[in-house]
Amino acid sequence: MKLLPARAVPALTVSALVAALTGCAAPAATSDEGISLVASTDVWASVAQAVAGDRVEVTAIIDSPDKDPHEYEATARDQLAVSRADLVVENGGGYDPFLHTLLDASGAEPVVISAVELSGLAPEEEHEGEEHDEGEAHADEHEHIEGFNEHVWYDLGTAGAVAEAVAEELSRLDPAGKGAYAENLAGFRAALAAIEAQLGDLHTQAEGMSALVTEPVPLWLLSAAGFTDATPAEFSEAVEEGSDVAPAVLQDVLTALASGGIALLAYNEQAETSQTERVRETAEAAGIPVVAFTETLPEGEDYVTWMEGNVERVAAAVSG
Repeated sequence: MKLLPARAVPALTVSALVAALTGCAAPAATSDEGISLVASTDVWASVAQAVAGDRVEVTAIIDSPDKDPHEYEATARDQLAVSRADLVVENGGGYDPFLHTLLDASGAEPVVISAVELSGLAPEEEHEGEEHDEGEAHADEHEHIEGFNEHVWYDLGTAGAVAEAVAEELSRLDPAGKGAYAENLAGFRAALAAIEAQLGDLHTQAEGMSALVTEPVPLWLLSAAGFTDATPAEFSEAVEEGSDVAPAVLQDVLTALASGGIALLAYNEQAETSQTERVRETAEAAGIPVVAFTETLPEGEDYVTWMEGNVERVAAAVSG
């Protein structure tokens, strides 16, 4: 997948990372030092922060729309953060493989919470017969799952499950904060419930409508809103992989938009190409609402306000 031009950062190999930290790597934080939580992206960091409050230091590795999780190369700063982490939150499903590189290089064994594993959305056979220790959980979701939409943060149930797992692990690491974590979790769940109610109302309006996406990023949310995905798989897969869409497939998409059978175009602004721009222009010319989605948090947003905004924009598109 191609995102906006990446910010220039020094990329290091695993061996270079280890060498850079020789003699200065710190052990996992103790209770005196405070708890450290590292998340692969700012999305999962926001979910974790909602539970952790001000009792825990939460660090996101992917903290900018300029960084592509699929192609990101870790820095020494990232390695140091992971080496000190008591708890790690990953997306899983092959979305953030750089995190496994960091964990393996650090030699640390923090508890790892995998959103894909908790989601229950991945194919069952991926997990059958697998057993692991807490510190080895990160190995299960190392590989991309063919045909599976790994953007599970757009599923509100998954966000709730990750928040609950974070609260459980933080309560174990910091028993004195158990009450605070429980209270924060309850507040987060209440906020999710309000968004789910909005989705229920939207589902009544949108059920049976067809949506087309430039990438599968928001599909879990659109499905919950009642939309049917009308996107040719070859189209969204090519965009996600940063490849050119075959001319015949692109024409199928343009024809579908011009036919009047598409109610909404979901547009990933962080994976824009000349071909996706043409798709957007065709939708606009046909009077089809275009709703922008992103993979990372917009500036100034947290997970709850971001998802509220996404649902509100889709509802406005349907109502308009």
